Formats: sequence, structure tokens, C-alpha cells
Amino acid sequence: MNAVSHYPLPQPDAQTRAYWDGCAAGQLKYQSCAACGRVQLIPRALCERCQGNDLRWNESGRVGTVLSFTTVHRAPLPVFKAMAPYVIALVDMQEGFRLMANVAAQAAPVIKIGAIVRIGFVQVEGMALPRVEAVE
Repeated sequence: MNAVSHYPLPQPDAQTRAYWDGCAAGQLKYQSCAACGRVQLIPRALCERCQGNDLRWNESGRVGTVLSFTTVHRAPLPVFKAMAPYVIALVDMQEGFRLMANVAAQAAPVIKIGAIVRIGFVQVEGMALPRVEAVE
């Protein structure tokens, strides 16, 4: 991507910094509540179930099952036009959370509902973003 592309990158904040730092280190992190055990991917200050504030960061094994996927033929933004067609998948991770991410081009032909996949990372304009890869 070039600097003029305006790729819509996430903007880490105090709640999401640990998640994005994990991605940069090749780790997929998620939160769990010490009080009720709830697992949540989207970082929050409080548990989405019990509103407890004792949230722990955990490292995922990065393996999950494809719940759904779609092929994007018409890019929603000009920056994605060169990528089209591309595949986006919704993955149920083994730890109990869901992740939506782009699928690596080499994995796209084998993506199907129920497929076991691994989450890897791709560098986009200096930021590591999760992406779905085929299990080897």
C-alpha cells in the first residue's frame, strides 16, 4: 500500500493497545473475566456479561472454525479496489470468541464453512492485522 492509499487502519487506544501490541508480536490476544469466565475479543473496560472489571489478557492458540464467509467483488472504498475480489471470513475461535478478518489469497480457494483455519498476520502500512490462513 502506498502512503496516499488511506487504508482505514484501526486507531489503538488505552483499551485496545494490548490487543494491537499482541498482533505486532504475532500473538492474537483476547480478554476473559476473572469473575464469571466470559471470553470477549473486543477489548472493553468491563465484562460484557457481569460488568466486572477484573479482565485478563490471554493468548489464543490462533486456530478456529469458519462460521461464514463472503467474497467481496465490489470494493467499498477505493483503497480496496486492487484487492477485489477478496474473501472475508467469520471464524469461531477455539477459546470461545469470534473474529472477522480478510482471508489470505492462497487460502481463499479452500475456505468453506466448517473449515479449520489458523489466524496469521499481515503488515499493512506498518500495522499487523489478523488474517485467516489455511491450516497446514
